[in-house]
Amino acid sequence: MSDANAMMERIGQEARQAARRMSAADGAARNRALEAMAKGLLAETAAMQAANALDLAAAEANGLTPAMIDRLRLTDKVIHAMADGVREVAALPDPVGEITEMKPRPNGMLVGRMRVPLGVIGIIYESRPNVTADAAALCVKSGNAVILRGGSEALHSNRAIAKCLAQALADAGLPAAAVQFIDTPDRAAVGALLKSDRYVDVIIPRGGKGLIQRVIEESHIPVIKHLDGICHTYVDREADLAMANALTFNGKMQRTGVCNATETLLVHEAVAGAFLPMAARRLHEAGCELRGCPRTLELLKDMVPLVPATPEDWDTEHLDAILGVKVVASLDEALNHIEAHSSRHTETIVTRDQRRAMRFLREVDSSAVMVNASTRFNDGFQFGLGAEMGISTDKLHVRGPVGLEGLTSLKYIVLGDGQLRQ
Repeated sequence: MSDANAMMERIGQEARQAARRMSAADGAARNRALEAMAKGLLAETAAMQAANALDLAAAEANGLTPAMIDRLRLTDKVIHAMADGVREVAALPDPVGEITEMKPRPNGMLVGRMRVPLGVIGIIYESRPNVTADAAALCVKSGNAVILRGGSEALHSNRAIAKCLAQALADAGLPAAAVQFIDTPDRAAVGALLKSDRYVDVIIPRGGKGLIQRVIEESHIPVIKHLDGICHTYVDREADLAMANALTFNGKMQRTGVCNATETLLVHEAVAGAFLPMAARRLHEAGCELRGCPRTLELLKDMVPLVPATPEDWDTEHLDAILGVKVVASLDEALNHIEAHSSRHTETIVTRDQRRAMRFLREVDSSAVMVNASTRFNDGFQFGLGAEMGISTDKLHVRGPVGLEGLTSLKYIVLGDGQLRQ
């Protein structure tokens, strides 16, 4: 057995045992643990910043960009925000143990469902070190054990944070092994984790497309993920054009490098002549590059700089101030374009016609489908779920923002008084 496999065997066994204890702990015990985790983060600020200094020095030596180095930095403000985030999770409603849909059967039995933890969750991420605390808090609140594997650029920081959180769990009377960190930059450890289906119930990757693609291809374990965020805003023939202008700009430019930013603007030909000039000018003035179909190029000729759209543009998540623009002849053409090119993440229609809006809601197959709202709203906090683990474009188990309920499952429960099957 390789070193990576041996390590994962040990971590997996400990996580499975811890998960059983976590599922048996009541909500009050888990909330006490979360409060201890928040206090521990503040108490260990100096130790975490000392570890963070090692990551920052390595990042500078390796030529990481100033923006990436800034994302790694654990300032006092960032650590206080981490502690506040843990407390916010503690304040969320407890999903575990909720019993719903208790229905009587003709023989007097009651049949219903109970919400239960998933068990052991493996999280592989390439993000800021604060993700370590965020992910651990969500898993603890939902009664799960978690195995964390962060990026090598934040190894020392993540190690220090995870150690702090595990100690807080132990101090609160819950198993420290409910939060474990894979303490090696060896890529073989990721492969070993993805094959640990004896112990791990689900994998959640958070990071770039390369990471998520690897997880999809190699995992022996169910994965909750989205690969791309190719999101569409469709301006219908019945749209309020001022509203459409505002929603298009917000969907693309409020934050360009995120998965729920609009990547393609579809405009009905009946309003394209009136809508596109004002929308294009505003986007151009904000620094957005427009890549248009032939009809868009003709309509906006000599108004703003344009780049002819290529077939690849309709299938690209730019994560930048770049927007594909296409004029369509009908709602059907818009729906067909979305079906062909969407990543099933987020789509919105701008229209005042309820029947057309309802058709869009029924026929578009994405994790979030909206009417007269910015694509940027597909987010756990914005949907009232509190903290989230990410967005899922899968159809099984959980779809859309993955909050606390997404980290649980349902089992049937039966209450009887001696019924026998005839």
